[in-house]
Amino acid sequence: MKIHEYQGKQILKKFGVNVPRGIHCTSVDDAVKAAETLGGNVWVVKAQIHAGGRGKGGGVKVAKSLDEVRKYANDILGMQLITHQTGADGQKVRNLLIEEGADIKHEYYVAALTDRATQSVAMMASSEGGMDIEEVAHKTPEKIIKVFINPLVGMTDEQAKTLADGIGIPAGSHAQAIDTFKKLYTCYMETDASLAEINPLILEGNGNIKALDAKFNFDSNSLYRQEEIVAYRDLDEEDADEVEASKFDLAYISLDGNIGCLVNGAGLAMAIMDTIKLFGAEPANFLDVGGGATTEKVTEAFKIMLKNPKVKGILVNIFGGIMRCDTIATGVVAAAKETKLSVPLVVRMKGTNEDLGKQILKDSGLPIISADSMAEAATKIVAAVK
Repeated sequence: MKIHEYQGKQILKKFGVNVPRGIHCTSVDDAVKAAETLGGNVWVVKAQIHAGGRGKGGGVKVAKSLDEVRKYANDILGMQLITHQTGADGQKVRNLLIEEGADIKHEYYVAALTDRATQSVAMMASSEGGMDIEEVAHKTPEKIIKVFINPLVGMTDEQAKTLADGIGIPAGSHAQAIDTFKKLYTCYMETDASLAEINPLILEGNGNIKALDAKFNFDSNSLYRQEEIVAYRDLDEEDADEVEASKFDLAYISLDGNIGCLVNGAGLAMAIMDTIKLFGAEPANFLDVGGGATTEKVTEAFKIMLKNPKVKGILVNIFGGIMRCDTIATGVVAAAKETKLSVPLVVRMKGTNEDLGKQILKDSGLPIISADSMAEAATKIVAAVK
């Protein structure tokens, strides 16, 4: 689960990390009022969407008068902000953060994330923070310093000092930087984050260390114990079909192809998507019904897939273990009838109650195309949609 920058800064502030004063707004008038409340003569108008690259996309502007605050807020609010993370369609801006200006002497980068290879938390930092951090990682990876933290021990002063020394924090700001790194690590652990990133972390002219931006991702499996984090969820920033699928415990991700896929098990879903591509077509979605599928879940899965106008055919691939083939077959028949299915449907099922499942499909009277292998199923659905 992702959250907005302004929400991330609220979390950082709660854990004692220094952040700029800022106010969340949803209208142009509120943006101007926010600037008046903050005072000063420089403000930053920042688009709030669940994607990076907002600055390069025109979603972050520095205003030096209230008139400029109004102009930039009016320009940004409601725009389709296109960045390298949004895709060509962009993301509509519905929220703004109006923030006080900052005296930036240097921009750094710092992040905490889980490193599977070492089964520990990796804390990364760089002296080259800011909008081009991805290029730094690609072209000069030696400028990114890493330490690996044992979760049973926590981040030590020595590890925090290694990061501060490695990215060139001035001696006078060392203690603040070390404190910030340790607080970011604590925040990461206690919120069940999978990513906690500050980019840029700035050194101000007065020597203070401050988080000028914040990006968080959270482990969805832990949200049951993170009520405050769940309250930050913004459904407007998520794919509507994925949100709908989640209500039925369906793992759904929309893709760009024309063949809808309904599969039980994430690994099998990935395999059938690869097989479809191998035979010359593209999958329209990833959809895992899991091991506890019911007729209702299968029907909803069909409805969600068929909402996509690009879908010209559906491939159902079931390997019956915990999930019985007859249950899926009953669901497929009910779904096909309820949705008045008008696109080709290929079904391949193996495993528990396979024969019964195939008989249910056969007796349905529906034009369902059967297949015995993944290759045969992919071949038949690709041929059917051409």
